[in-house]
Amino acid sequence: MRPEGTEQASRRKDGWTVECPVRFERARNGRRRLQTADAPLPSALPPQGRVPRVARLLALAHRFEGLLRSGVVKKHADLARLAGVSRPRVTQILNLLHLAPTIQEAILELPPTYKGHDPLSESDLRPIVRVPEWPKQLRQWNELLGRDRDTLAMDPPMAGAAGGGKVRFRIGAGKADGS
Repeated sequence: MRPEGTEQASRRKDGWTVECPVRFERARNGRRRLQTADAPLPSALPPQGRVPRVARLLALAHRFEGLLRSGVVKKHADLARLAGVSRPRVTQILNLLHLAPTIQEAILELPPTYKGHDPLSESDLRPIVRVPEWPKQLRQWNELLGRDRDTLAMDPPMAGAAGGGKVRFRIGAGKADGS
């Protein structure tokens, strides 16, 4: 037997034979999965982080809206029963849909949280949700993030982009009359 981590290839009459140490792991579904010994252990992988709760709630709000529009559920009380939450909580979640589309997009593109509390919560957004005008919402959003009035900085995932730096979006730069 060879020391762990060594590989050997040998030529036989019927072809090549490669020998290397392997280990088996159990997958989530209970099936065994073959891993080579030099594959990183799960504990050695970089942390994946978690999707911020406010982003999950916004996605849930869109799902709730789809269920209401399609007629699967008739009213908020049915949603509350289905989700196992109170009717007022369903209303709070659905109110996230009143946010300006740009704010919703920014929430869905929030970076993962690796440890500790999420930097932004649904309760932080409640004062913004109560404002009916999107330009005013955008000002409050930028104030919440501690940024200047017209700029929102975020790091959206960009396919094919090398490196990847800050991307700045101009928000609310024009006037209400379209100029």
